[in-house]
Amino acid sequence: MDLRSLRYLVEVVRHGGFARAADHAHATQPTLSKAIAQLEDELGSRLLERSRSGVRLTTAGEIVHQHALLMLAESSRLRDELDALRGLRRGELRLGLPPLGSSVLFAPLLARYRQQYPQIDIQLMEHGSRRLERAVLASELEVAAILQPIGDGLDQQPVCDEPMIALIPLMHPRAGAKRFRLEWLHDSPLILFEEGFALNRLIREACARRGVVPRETVRSAQVDFILALVAAGGGVALLPRLVLDERSLTGLAALPLASNDLRWKMVLAWRQGVALSPAARAWLALVASKPPDL
Repeated sequence: MDLRSLRYLVEVVRHGGFARAADHAHATQPTLSKAIAQLEDELGSRLLERSRSGVRLTTAGEIVHQHALLMLAESSRLRDELDALRGLRRGELRLGLPPLGSSVLFAPLLARYRQQYPQIDIQLMEHGSRRLERAVLASELEVAAILQPIGDGLDQQPVCDEPMIALIPLMHPRAGAKRFRLEWLHDSPLILFEEGFALNRLIREACARRGVVPRETVRSAQVDFILALVAAGGGVALLPRLVLDERSLTGLAALPLASNDLRWKMVLAWRQGVALSPAARAWLALVASKPPDL
């Protein structure tokens, strides 16, 4: 089997079908279909189930897909090691970043990285921490920014440790308080992020330690929309201080939490026991040497 066929299989699975995969793989649909058919013939097993709604991996396909990810990652690392001998004139950085906080934490660093290493191809995935963690463990990504606590099988480099802030409407009876107690969520609805954000789990666990079962209402992935909901009296939101520093808080009271056990701790994570590519090592070094001004 050849790596190109394995790469086509990974692209078809990643994009849920042949049409979108062909665009990203810079190949025609017939080319992808032929390559995967030859791969199936060579392995003696059907790898994909095709339907009107898309494609699905068979049991054999799941095994081949996992090995394909590992083989492609090793191939990429091999090329990157050779590129390192030429001063990072080529290579690929497969990086995962979360929607929350990346504009402040990583956008300036990513721009600087592009300036220093213009020939590095940056493959960026944007998801919540738990999805990014799975992608690193599956070798879809080499490095990802995720929230602590992280799972087994990962190494990490700290990025920031931020306090959480409670946002409440100015008409809220607790708006004049100096600090916000999580126990007050007994009486106020809680606005959370969309499912898949690790921050939701951290908030629920902190509430549970105090015997609080918050009444969850709206969920959104947009910080500005959450702030508008709070200002309109839609509930209380808990957000890291960092994402609020450059935003308007009109109509809101921003209160630090009374306790210090709920914090927003971001790290860069990668698989344990895996030699990182020169492109990834350069990214880690840049983040470590140029921490954002928090």
